[in-house]
Amino acid sequence: MTQIDLSPQEKKVADKVVILSKELIILVLVFTISLFSFFFIAYRVFYLDKTGADEKAFAFAHSLVSNSMTDIMEGITFFGSHYFLIPANVLLCIYFLIKKRSRYSIKVSAIAISSVSIMFGLKLLFNRHRPLIPLLAPAQGLSFPSGHAFMSVCFYGLLMIIIWKEEKAHPMLKWTLLLLVIALLLCIGFSRIYLRVHYFTDVLAGYSIGSTWLFLSSYMIDRIKPAGLKKSPVTRTDPEA
Repeated sequence: MTQIDLSPQEKKVADKVVILSKELIILVLVFTISLFSFFFIAYRVFYLDKTGADEKAFAFAHSLVSNSMTDIMEGITFFGSHYFLIPANVLLCIYFLIKKRSRYSIKVSAIAISSVSIMFGLKLLFNRHRPLIPLLAPAQGLSFPSGHAFMSVCFYGLLMIIIWKEEKAHPMLKWTLLLLVIALLLCIGFSRIYLRVHYFTDVLAGYSIGSTWLFLSSYMIDRIKPAGLKKSPVTRTDPEA
C-alpha cells in the first residue's frame, strides 16, 4: 500500500476535518433528539391530553415547599429571567468585542435575538394557559414552552459550547464549569415548577426546543465566513524541483 506523505500544513487540515466530522455527528444527534422530544411532548400534551407527569411534578414540588425553599427558588429563577439574561447577553457581547472575538459576539447576539422571536411565536401557536394556582404571584403570558427554560438553554448552553472549545488547557476547570452550568439549568427549570408558573412539560419542551435552536443556529453562524476573510495559500514543496 502506497503511503501518502502530507506536509505539516496538510496534516493540520486533515486533523481539523476529522474533528469537524465528529462535531457534526454530535450536532446531528443532539438536534434530532431535541427536536423529536419537543414534538413528542407537544403531541402528548395537546393531542393525547396526557398531563399525569405535570401533576406528579407539582405533587413532588409541593412536598418541598417551605419559606426558605421558596426564597431559594425565587433567587434561582431570577437567573433565567429577562431581567438577568438581557444585561448578561449585552455584557458578554461587549466582553468578546474587547477581547477581539467578534465571531462570539455575533453568535451571542444573534442567538439571543432570534430565540426570543421563536419563543413568543411558539407560545402564540400552542396557546397554553399557565397553571391556575401559582405558589406566589401569577406570571404573565402563555405557558408552553417555558421561556425561562428556552432562553436559559440558549444562553447557558452557548456558554457551555464556548467553555468546551476554549478551556482545552485546563480540563478540570472545564468540567467543573460545565457541571455548574448544567446544575444551574436544571435548577432554573425546577424553580418554575416549584413556583407553579409552569407545568413540567412546559419546562421539558423549553429545554428541547432551546437545545434544537441553539445547536442549529450555532452551526449556521459558524458556517458563515466574514466578508474580506481570505484563506492563506497552502504552499507545497515539489520533491522533483
